Amino acid sequence: MAASWLLVFSLTLFQSLVMNLSSEGPFPSATTIKSWVDKMQVDLVTLARSASGVDELAKIYTKYSDLYTVEANNARDLVEIAASNIEKLLSNRSKALVNLAKEAETFQAAHQWRDEFGKNEIIYYNAKDDQNDSEKNETETGSQKIRPVFEDDAVFGRQISYQHAAVHIPTDIYEGSTIVLNELNWTGALDEVFKKNREEDPTLLWQVFGSATGLARYYPASPWVDKSRTPNKIDLYDVRRRPWYIQGAASPKDMLILVDASGSVSGLTLKLIRTSVIEMLETLSDDDFVNVVSFNNNAQNVSCFNHLVQANVRNKKKLKEAVYKISAKGITDYKKGFIYAFQQLQNHSGSRANCNKIIMLFTDGGEERAQEIFNTYNKDKKVRVFTFSVGQHNYDKGPIQWMACQNKGYYYEIPSIGAIRINTQEYLDVLGRPMVLAGDKAKQVQWTNVYLDALELGLVITGTLPVFNRTVDQQGNKNQLILGVMGVDVSLEDIKKLTPRFTLCPNGYYFAIDPNGYVLLHPDLKPKLYGLEFITASLFGVVHALQTDTVTTFSN
Repeated sequence: MAASWLLVFSLTLFQSLVMNLSSEGPFPSATTIKSWVDKMQVDLVTLARSASGVDELAKIYTKYSDLYTVEANNARDLVEIAASNIEKLLSNRSKALVNLAKEAETFQAAHQWRDEFGKNEIIYYNAKDDQNDSEKNETETGSQKIRPVFEDDAVFGRQISYQHAAVHIPTDIYEGSTIVLNELNWTGALDEVFKKNREEDPTLLWQVFGSATGLARYYPASPWVDKSRTPNKIDLYDVRRRPWYIQGAASPKDMLILVDASGSVSGLTLKLIRTSVIEMLETLSDDDFVNVVSFNNNAQNVSCFNHLVQANVRNKKKLKEAVYKISAKGITDYKKGFIYAFQQLQNHSGSRANCNKIIMLFTDGGEERAQEIFNTYNKDKKVRVFTFSVGQHNYDKGPIQWMACQNKGYYYEIPSIGAIRINTQEYLDVLGRPMVLAGDKAKQVQWTNVYLDALELGLVITGTLPVFNRTVDQQGNKNQLILGVMGVDVSLEDIKKLTPRFTLCPNGYYFAIDPNGYVLLHPDLKPKLYGLEFITASLFGVVHALQTDTVTTFSN
């Protein structure tokens, strides 16, 4: 404040001198001006040292030198201490996560499916209810909605109720459907587990269960507030499209998306295919690898990528831009398309997930089965083939149904835009079956990259753990479905508190990079928005390299 005042005073004084002199005579020479500047510099330095008391501080520092010691920082020790503290934080969050997943599986296994529920039998808080509209408090859907008492919370920066959990149901899902009512019924028991976890660790932030049907139950309860107050804004949130859910719902995969770009798909069908491919890309996480190939008489990459690339936000953005430019012409040659697809999956020149291998075919149908191609490239069925019949037409669907069934995949139909979202994510249930059958061996807490929390907590990372259906049928066969994903948030602010900058020199700072190459911690890390739903974090204004002689990793 003092420095700013001095600067303003000096500039004002200098301007006044120049204006006065210029009005009385010729402009001063360079030598004269330099002498003024030198004099002002001396006076300003003297004034600053006197006002700040820096000379007195230096005397005190020298006088009491016997009361302190000056030691050089050990970079390795500082980094190891910070990494250890972060490990402890993630470990504590993991314990709460494991407990939630275990209890959720127990509650669901004990739940008895019901086809009907009495009026107001299911009691819950719908986070999207208008708090000022009492008519929405009760419905005819077999459920009764409650209205929690909220209080402003400094930690969350919004209204919170620790006495309840909240439920978010996507806009395109009917909250009175039988499957939703059953899920509301058994997930209600999670509320007490949420509360118990918080009692054991009061620093816990959001605890969330994301269901495979789209329902999300989170604690503590908080209204789903649109702070932008945009009129007629549609809530597009679906927990199954969030980064943490995608990462926890399936094991890593190598995906080749094969797009029919022949003349028969022109018009509305091509628009549906483009939108379907865009939605398919958003079911992938940074642990996955992907590329998009179009085919007609020949096959070609739709973008500059000539091999599978990591499905991160930037790469998916480039692929989406390229998909919008696909044009329809020529004839359909499935053989050319599948040969190109299998060759890319067999190309190991770059990094790969090396787990599930998948080909996603989007087409309007055809008469060719390309059986000899599958016999040559996929005899052992290591590559799953999922086929999508897009648009409303009278083409024979038998061949593409055969392709899926003979290659351990599934066949789906997308006749209109309303069927895109649900059908492009159902394949995750298929890929999740081996995880369910493997049981606890397939369970491992995973941590996401940094992203912007949907409930305005800021930049966070989320620990995820899949929740398995542990029920068996009357014949003793195990259920093979994933119930959903459990998530626990860790705020980046909490991690920053474990890496205080006062332990370093004035210009020093900690930074961390996750296994996917993303910056986890850095002073210049800021949120960045891509599109309407997908938010990530980037470094703004960082033009220098991050270098250090000491690197310590932390796990969990």
